[in-house]
Amino acid sequence: TVSIAAGTLRLGPSDWEAQGIVDARAVFIPAFSLDAFEVTEQRYAACADAGACSPLPLRGEPGLPVTGVTVAEAARYCAFAGGALPSRDQLAFAAAGPSGRRYPWGDTGAVCRRAAFGLRAGPCGWDAIGPELAGARPDGAAVHAAGRLFDLAGNVAEWAAPDLPGQEISGTHGGSWADGAAAALRTWNRRLLPASTRAPDIGFRCAYSP
Repeated sequence: TVSIAAGTLRLGPSDWEAQGIVDARAVFIPAFSLDAFEVTEQRYAACADAGACSPLPLRGEPGLPVTGVTVAEAARYCAFAGGALPSRDQLAFAAAGPSGRRYPWGDTGAVCRRAAFGLRAGPCGWDAIGPELAGARPDGAAVHAAGRLFDLAGNVAEWAAPDLPGQEISGTHGGSWADGAAAALRTWNRRLLPASTRAPDIGFRCAYSP
């Protein structure tokens, strides 16, 4: 895990692509820790073997991010690991940092070497059917004082905890291997979906008390 110091998350119209999508606001984020990598098949299988997580059809590659998981299943895994699903603001702050980066790696464009995206129908590849190994594109890591966070943009979109407990709608952050638009990788990007959704491009990571 990587410790993330407390700070202010600033979202809003300074980024023209965010206008009309993100409400301008500033939110204080208390210190927390976050998994450096998306939860992998190996880690999830250990939870299922312990009887704490629902078995899922896995692809048999331990280092791949687990996908096809609902919000409730992701939350159960995080509880097993001693944490919780991160909030949408925690994920955004982990990606943007206190400086408000457009992408986890900075303000420069979403080039293919930095994020596993656009792999289904371009611009970075064709006909992919799933994500890459977790952490396969280290040039796109978000840098914090205590370490680096990998794949906050691309690879798999990541579930956030619902805004209210038990809410049937939740959000994913960060874009995925299947997205073809660079805007999907922006630190503010959020897609609302039913919390029961299972998809080959959605996974998660966990947050922890500092």
